Amino acid sequence: MTKPVPQAETTNHVHPLFHAGLWLLTDLLSTLAFVALYAITKDVYIATGLAIALGFAQIAYLKFRGSDIDLMQWLSLFLVVIFGSATLLTHNPHFIMVKPTLIYAAVGAVMLKPGWMNRYMTPPVLARGGDIVFVFGYVWAAMMFATGAANLILALYADAKTWLWFLGVFPLASKFVLVGIQYIVMRIIIRRRMRLSNTQALSPA
Repeated sequence: MTKPVPQAETTNHVHPLFHAGLWLLTDLLSTLAFVALYAITKDVYIATGLAIALGFAQIAYLKFRGSDIDLMQWLSLFLVVIFGSATLLTHNPHFIMVKPTLIYAAVGAVMLKPGWMNRYMTPPVLARGGDIVFVFGYVWAAMMFATGAANLILALYADAKTWLWFLGVFPLASKFVLVGIQYIVMRIIIRRRMRLSNTQALSPA
């Protein structure tokens, strides 16, 4: 059965950032839900329970539609189920502080797969800048590992207030910054390639 295509993939007029954001939101739905619910409720038990339920509901919905389930979607559910359940069972505050490091390490490891970012790009972008997307896939993996390392250092040596400030600001802010950098770099290089291609096409043989 063919895979249902999100609306972002059915038109050439959708902005590449929206296209990428739609796929990323879908793939990391349960993990992002946990972060949002925990920020709102301040209750790890409620956030974990609802995020696990949402993750299983998403997988069931995709199975019902006959859609392929991407590795990132399985990873998101796996992280919430395993680490969320461990948090509920251990009741250990140190584990809660170290847990983001394990999550970022797992996500970074998945991002080491060549071409993982192709899923988030429109066909025109891949046609003109697939090599740039390939490189940025490893840049994202490196940022995940670096964020995990920073979290581990703060979890072990900093006070809880500093750790909470880091967790609440740096991971999200760094992602926005890297998205902006990638967009600007790709836009500049792809536009330059398009101008060069047009110039060569207009040049007399």
